[in-house]
Amino acid sequence: MVNYKTDVEGNNAVIKGALVETITADKTLSLDDSGTIFLVGTDALTITLPATNKGTIFTFVNSGADGANIITISPNANDGIIGTIANSAADSVASGVADKDLVNTKATANKGDRVTLVGDGVDGWYIVDGVGIWASEG
Repeated sequence: MVNYKTDVEGNNAVIKGALVETITADKTLSLDDSGTIFLVGTDALTITLPATNKGTIFTFVNSGADGANIITISPNANDGIIGTIANSAADSVASGVADKDLVNTKATANKGDRVTLVGDGVDGWYIVDGVGIWASEG
């Protein structure tokens, strides 16, 4: 179904929503994927980020069963993932160390856990939104 909006002169335009893609195998992202929401319902997948680029943004959502789906987000070797996901169980902190993965831990994973990352073009990827327990690779 296509959604339309009509302006005051009666002209119709298509309303375009967010890009949503389901990931079912390991995936390496490119800058062209910026703005996409990725649904990850297959266990033990690794998603590799491109080199950081200012303003590039990705959202990853765990769409798998509770306690059964580990998601690994792997930055470029020169980039870190930086920030905190605050939640009631325990805060998840990513310290920004280069080439360290961010993981939605399997035992505590819930359908709907998510993280949004935005590139700064220098240090790597900043966590700007998140839900769930995510661990930074040691």
